[in-house]
Amino acid sequence: MIAEEGASEYVWTIDQQDELGRLDKYISTKINELSRSRVQTLIDDDLVLVNGRVQSASYKVQVGDEIDVSVPPPEDLIPQAENISLDILFEDDDVIVINKPAGMVVHPAVGHATGTLVNALLHHCGDTLSGINGVRRPGIVHRLDKDTSGAIMVAKNDMAHQSLSDQLQTRTLSRIYHAICVGVPQPRAGSIDAPVGRHPLNRLKMTVTNKHGRDALTHFKVVQDFHDQFALIECKLSTGRTHQIRVHCEYMKHPLVGDPLYGFADTLLESKVRKAGYASEIYHYMKNYPYQALHAHHISFIHPRSGQEISLTAPYSREFKELYTHLATM
Repeated sequence: MIAEEGASEYVWTIDQQDELGRLDKYISTKINELSRSRVQTLIDDDLVLVNGRVQSASYKVQVGDEIDVSVPPPEDLIPQAENISLDILFEDDDVIVINKPAGMVVHPAVGHATGTLVNALLHHCGDTLSGINGVRRPGIVHRLDKDTSGAIMVAKNDMAHQSLSDQLQTRTLSRIYHAICVGVPQPRAGSIDAPVGRHPLNRLKMTVTNKHGRDALTHFKVVQDFHDQFALIECKLSTGRTHQIRVHCEYMKHPLVGDPLYGFADTLLESKVRKAGYASEIYHYMKNYPYQALHAHHISFIHPRSGQEISLTAPYSREFKELYTHLATM
């Protein structure tokens, strides 16, 4: 391997002597200190580039490809068990599905060493969580943003974790979200097929982009509209990119209520409230809504051991239900 190694950067070009195959497997054989699961996490976090573009873990590498792997510095955060109440939708020896509250971080990170879903799971499940994603993300199969509420599934063993991860890849696992957006999409149902990648100027944001973007497909439909100025929409994911629904809703000019990164300016929000005929208190309520109005409402998957389909619906969070009620009853 011809590699130029910095403190956390590995860059090289594939030559004729390399054994080709899947991107994740190839990198794990080239960088011995990285396990294949760790490489998959780096790929999911857009920290692996092939010829300057983000690719999936299953991408087949080719001679001449330039590989760029960015490895963040190790975190000194070993999560500890905490007695935090969990709203459990389903649990057996293989899988647990939680209705996560808005405001809860999924796994420990800088600035969020305690109070996370992982801390709660360690107390509830003990040592029975899958170890595929390492000690900081035990059992975590997919992610929800801190301020997104709803259904998140966790694997209790490696067999279940691998099965559920495969279902994510093959799209046999279904995730349906409910969101409240500004404006009413026209048409009232459709698909947004637009690649999502890191914003070039704001590292906290994602954006629709053809440069370094990954394929992203969201299907949506309007469930209910409120005075033609706001809407409850249902979104079904065919891919699972970071902030995908939030980015796609902004892209079609219907950002989510309460979204601090992708939402409308206060003046535009106030205009929508006035056009809808709502009292000024509704504007102030929506302006101060503490989270983006996004809820993982439904999840279905094939049970990794029994082969039976499991279909679960997560009741709305208190905040989401209150926002819906405000809009629906006035």
